[in-house]
Amino acid sequence: MTLKITLLAFISSSLAFGQLQTPKASPTSKLEQTVGLTTITVEYSRPSKNDRIIFGDLIKFNEVWRTGANENTTITLTDLVIINHDTLKAGKYALYTKPMKDSWEVYFYSETSNWGTPEKWEEAKVALKLNVPSKQLQNSVETFTIDIQNLTTTSAEICLKWDKTAVHIPFTLTTNEKVEASIKKLMNGPSSRDYYAAANYYLGEKKELPQALTWMKKAVEMEGTSAFWMYRKLALIHAELGDYSSAIQAAKISIEGAEKASNNSYVEMNKVSITEWNLRLKKK
Repeated sequence: MTLKITLLAFISSSLAFGQLQTPKASPTSKLEQTVGLTTITVEYSRPSKNDRIIFGDLIKFNEVWRTGANENTTITLTDLVIINHDTLKAGKYALYTKPMKDSWEVYFYSETSNWGTPEKWEEAKVALKLNVPSKQLQNSVETFTIDIQNLTTTSAEICLKWDKTAVHIPFTLTTNEKVEASIKKLMNGPSSRDYYAAANYYLGEKKELPQALTWMKKAVEMEGTSAFWMYRKLALIHAELGDYSSAIQAAKISIEGAEKASNNSYVEMNKVSITEWNLRLKKK
């Protein structure tokens, strides 16, 4: 009995130990900010000053820094941004910096799985590099902070602050171009793919087939005879409506386009359907 109680006590203490949680010295943080039509997400760990001299001492000048603590500090972009006249494509990047006395070098690094700085630095993985001035703050910032400030619909700044040093990384966006393209598309009406998708949905649901026929005709008119997959659906809609002659005509156009594209699957599907529809015409 004594052995059983002792064993239970050991298991209980082990479970309690396994569940013990303590706070991180450099807690993690996640910032998500929409600028214009682009979302920027920053994930990083935030070390504190704790009465230490930071830049030039804890963080050595002229050495690459992970720009935070623990895992890589990462920045994720949903669209391209323009920094210092260079384009940084949409994607996820590790943010590294090289603090110097009056300026910092900033690196957007394509590999994000390192703990701290890479064991081997590869210039080919530097997606973008720039030099920005640093400035002295009147008041000390206790905990390392990354923020996105000075927002407009087409620009903003990534701001790094710690101790009495601040660095601003300005960037611009292609918001105006995206809005103009969206307006142009809207004003020009639905695309051939929009008409095709709507008609194909109605065909699949076997509903409002006359409307589906109108939309599919519009799609093939806009796309041309090379769109054999659209002509295949046009043929099927005609057949569902009992117009087998038109279905056969559309299927033949689909065959021609599919043969040019070396798509034997569509060629065979249409040939089988034409045989079936010819039989139905004879029975009428």
